[in-house]
Amino acid sequence: MTEALDRTPEVALDPGTRDRLLAEPALILGDRELMRALVAAREAELGENVIDIRGRAMQALEHRLDRLESAHESVISAAYENQAGTQTIHRAVLSLLEPMDFPGFLETLETDVAPILRVETLKLVMESPEDAAPSDTGPLVVLPAGSIGRLIAAGRKAPRGDDIVLRRASPETLAVHGTEVRSEALLPLDLGPGRRPALLVMGSRDTGRFSPAQGTDLLRFFAQVFRLVLIGWLRG
Repeated sequence: MTEALDRTPEVALDPGTRDRLLAEPALILGDRELMRALVAAREAELGENVIDIRGRAMQALEHRLDRLESAHESVISAAYENQAGTQTIHRAVLSLLEPMDFPGFLETLETDVAPILRVETLKLVMESPEDAAPSDTGPLVVLPAGSIGRLIAAGRKAPRGDDIVLRRASPETLAVHGTEVRSEALLPLDLGPGRRPALLVMGSRDTGRFSPAQGTDLLRFFAQVFRLVLIGWLRG
């Protein structure tokens, strides 16, 4: 027994590596895979009937750290996306303010604003007086009275009048888009007393571009600016 205790254990590491690890133990602590292997070797040495509480605690802390890192990355990613979205909306708003006349304003929707927002279609829908015929002149679509409510409802119970609708493209709006889209955003516009409501319709070929789970704060801001600019042109 004494002979066994006095026996010098075999050193598997070369002297250079051993000296470096003794001088910088953080090299081991900073390597997760190596730490897992050390804990597993320790538990194997103790046997099946002995539990190394320190090893289990380290594993629990490691899992918690993984979750925190994942949450941190998600927050950073969301912040970058929100910043990029804000910059996009600001560019689109500036484009709305540049035209010098109403035809130029409508043309800007197709030539400038739609590409900035990365949508295939951007249409302004307005309702006609009782005696006017429907028309479609590029980005401006004029429909009979009551059409906007039907477009928003799309066969379902209509939301509040000022609610922005994000959804998969509906057959009811196909004629408005004038081309095939897979998802759409509908932005109701209240033009004030004595005027019929209007609707800004965006369409994308990307199914996930607009969905009910997405936030609407930036689109709501864009709709408010668009509404004020449009009222200004209507007054002129």
